[in-house]
Amino acid sequence: MTLTHWQPFRQIEHWEPFSEMETLRKELDKLFAQFTPGPSDAQASFSFMPSAEMDETDTEIHLKFEVPGMTADDLNIEVTDTAVTVKGERKSESKTEEDNITRSEFHYGKFERVIPLSSHIVKDAVSAEYNNGILRLVLPKSDVAASKTVKIKAT
Repeated sequence: MTLTHWQPFRQIEHWEPFSEMETLRKELDKLFAQFTPGPSDAQASFSFMPSAEMDETDTEIHLKFEVPGMTADDLNIEVTDTAVTVKGERKSESKTEEDNITRSEFHYGKFERVIPLSSHIVKDAVSAEYNNGILRLVLPKSDVAASKTVKIKAT
């Protein structure tokens, strides 16, 4: 008769209490990776997101967008009753050098920035000015809600 070492808890797996948390973290990382473009999928999605700044007074909302390297004609600005949308595309400059390596940290591609509004706007009185890479919007407030969308031309 052979002697075997008795291990009564061998059938029970080693439980890691934080492994479920690690699985949840990995799933959240995957979710956020879908919405933030990386170098591999920069061509397929938005690869440039302009910075925005908002200031609000009693009568107006002031928005500033940082969109350097573009012209006013490159920008598409729409104002709805609930948000301001700025769309555009920063086109890349193609440059080739034979012996030197070119490295670029500039972001090129399409972008869309939507800023939700806290109050109703007089859409026909919105003004837009583009100067030195900064788009400035002045949005007069209104007490009345309107449902139409207005396209704004930057000057």
